[in-house]
Amino acid sequence: MSIARTNARKAAVQALYQWQMTGQNLNLIEQQFLEEDWLKDAQKSYFNELFHGVPTNLDAIDQALSEFVDRAVDMIDPVERAVLRVGTYELLYRLNTPYRVVINESINLAKCFGADGSHKYVNGILDKIAQQKRAFEIKAKKTGG
Repeated sequence: MSIARTNARKAAVQALYQWQMTGQNLNLIEQQFLEEDWLKDAQKSYFNELFHGVPTNLDAIDQALSEFVDRAVDMIDPVERAVLRVGTYELLYRLNTPYRVVINESINLAKCFGADGSHKYVNGILDKIAQQKRAFEIKAKKTGG
């Protein structure tokens, strides 16, 4: 787990939060993050993948989330929604990143940006998505293969 990738996730959550709240053009938000040096210690390519990948795959991400959340995805707290969307994106599309790393990083993002206790909510939802979407990986871990 690299600190540059962790920082890319942090920046992606912040940028996605801004996009969710304002509906601004993605490229304008990304430009702002670059100009204000928010990506100085981040893996820029990973930030770019997450920040553009979530909106590009929003229907599939929100569909996966909607199976396990207790309300409409749009009604989830915007910070938690941004964290959940990044985590779900990684679970669905970054199969080379171990599911435990994705969940752990998402928990830490929720602790960093979310309300008290939001990390438990994020953990519960992403764990259920991982059980469904990464069953092969979880089974391989249990059998030692």
